[in-house]
Amino acid sequence: MEITSLQNAQVKKWARLKQKKYREAEGRFLIEGMHLVEEAGKAGLLTHILCTKETVPPCPDIPCTHVTRAILDKITGSVSGSDIAAICRFPDRSDENASRWILLDRIQDPGNLGTIIRSAYAFGYDTILLSEGCADPYNEKVIRSTQGALFHLCIRSCSLPDAVNDLKQHGVPIYATALHKDSIPLAQLSVPDTFAVLFGNEGQGVSEELLAMSDATLFIEMERFESLNVAVAAGITLYEMKQKRHP
Repeated sequence: MEITSLQNAQVKKWARLKQKKYREAEGRFLIEGMHLVEEAGKAGLLTHILCTKETVPPCPDIPCTHVTRAILDKITGSVSGSDIAAICRFPDRSDENASRWILLDRIQDPGNLGTIIRSAYAFGYDTILLSEGCADPYNEKVIRSTQGALFHLCIRSCSLPDAVNDLKQHGVPIYATALHKDSIPLAQLSVPDTFAVLFGNEGQGVSEELLAMSDATLFIEMERFESLNVAVAAGITLYEMKQKRHP
């Protein structure tokens, strides 16, 4: 099948997936670029591939429609001129057997959220819980920043206070990152097998409510400056906690 008209009804329907309300209504989201399409294929999330006639799709068993480059640009909003895009279903992954959680309190920058998701997957974390006010994980900027890590993790939005209460009831310690006088230097932390680590908003940090609910607060010792970009701080923290975890 081939579509060449920008006014085609199906093209307009696909293009609407750039908006969060349509993604949620359809249970679908857009990706672009060969690498992301291949990663989504590995994760079993592809429902439809869109590509130019000259492009060989990586998953021959997935329905494919040939479209023009102009249509791809309209659907994805891309300025990079990708030759392939795809429609994916939302991942349906459970945190039932998780042992390492990341809690994100109002992370608003899509690039920061995507980078944290990528670091989480790289360092072996299971689940990411997002508070109200976090960037949409299926925003195109977030997806690009994750480089496909998004497809392999359990990521869901929830009430973080409720999530913290539930984790604590199951004996999971909560470590929040904050520059408090009683905070523990990350290098001195003894990391258990199961835990949750909490990162806060770019400007305001972790909310006072969540800090009060945490079992301990952590900080990264530095020689200069007092704080780091939240995605950088998260990458350092997640790596260090992985290294220090009990075997």
